[in-house]
Amino acid sequence: MAEPQRETAMERDLVIIGHGMASQRLLESLVAGRHPWRITVIGAEPERAYNRILLSPLLAGEVTPEQLSFAGPDWYQRHGIRLHTGDGARTIDREQCCVVTEQGARFDYDRLVIATGSRPSSLGLEGENLQGVMGFRSLADVHWLTEQAAEGRRAVVIGGGFLGLEAAEGLRKQGMAVTLVHRGAYPLTRQLDATAGGLLVETLRERGLKLALNSQPARLVGSSRVEALELADGTELPAELVVIAAGITPNREIAADAGLDCGQGIRVDECLTTSDPRVHALGECCEFAGQTYGLVEPVNRQADVLAQHLSGLTAGYRDEPVATRLKISGIDVFSCGETDNPGDGTESIVYHDRRAGEYRHLLLRDNRLVGAILYGDASAGPWLFEHLQQGTDLSDWRPRLAFGEAHCEAA
Repeated sequence: MAEPQRETAMERDLVIIGHGMASQRLLESLVAGRHPWRITVIGAEPERAYNRILLSPLLAGEVTPEQLSFAGPDWYQRHGIRLHTGDGARTIDREQCCVVTEQGARFDYDRLVIATGSRPSSLGLEGENLQGVMGFRSLADVHWLTEQAAEGRRAVVIGGGFLGLEAAEGLRKQGMAVTLVHRGAYPLTRQLDATAGGLLVETLRERGLKLALNSQPARLVGSSRVEALELADGTELPAELVVIAAGITPNREIAADAGLDCGQGIRVDECLTTSDPRVHALGECCEFAGQTYGLVEPVNRQADVLAQHLSGLTAGYRDEPVATRLKISGIDVFSCGETDNPGDGTESIVYHDRRAGEYRHLLLRDNRLVGAILYGDASAGPWLFEHLQQGTDLSDWRPRLAFGEAHCEAA
């Protein structure tokens, strides 16, 4: 592979809108090398960047707020990074090359990065504006949910993806009676097959979580505060608290208002550059080749590519396979590659020990791994994912492949 080529960077002021995980990864990548920028970060939240992956364990009482922080204030001071927090950006003036915040502060830029993240998607239900109805996306959300949670109170979580499961389990650990509503036959429909999904359903019910599967929300009931969720079949689920965790929507409005090219997100090229060459977008707010993002791994790769680009190195982002892992204590689930409708020519290797609660479904095409679902013991997940990425010919390991690295490489 050819060495990256350097380009001359004449600009000096780099302004970053948003201080989430994508923004923090970009900062860390920049300071790890040589860069020419005076950096200012504008954050709407009062806190410095924190690890949103740990919001669910925080809600469950398994970690402390201090454990979410990536770096203390001295780290930013040491690297000459100016933080402007608790006052989000309101407008971008591309002619004047400046950003104006909600409180009227102005920051001039030579290069701008938009890393505004995403928000929980609205379902458009009647009653979504009632008190007690909210999303689950920020530290403030966790604080509010913790204050509202009480032993014996009832909560409904809409959405059976990762975020919905984590929110439901966190509220259950707070002592609430929780019902998870999902339109599919089992949670994590996109990541699991029917067998693994069934095992997950059994585990969740054994923990005391109620599941309303194959169910479609119709409306939220209440006068000023939510009292119940009504399903499409007329069933009412009483609730003092409803969490909507059914997908995310990129925060692209500030870019669209500035006249930047947007689709579902802010459109970028392989250098994470928008339709304005002085403006970049990164993370959950951006759209690359028609794809938007909600997982950490591709966002981190975007940040690393953009850091190289801003440091005078030409680098390009491309989508790669990603692996996902459920982050609920006591439930180990791993999924990667083609798990949904893998197509013709795909073979399956299945291991299922129902008594031990372990299940592995490996999908191969031409003796190369194209997908994997692990439940119960997912320790082999990273090893399998590495071979999926490398396109390894697994012919010699097929009889032992479901048992993982130790059994294969020791043979």
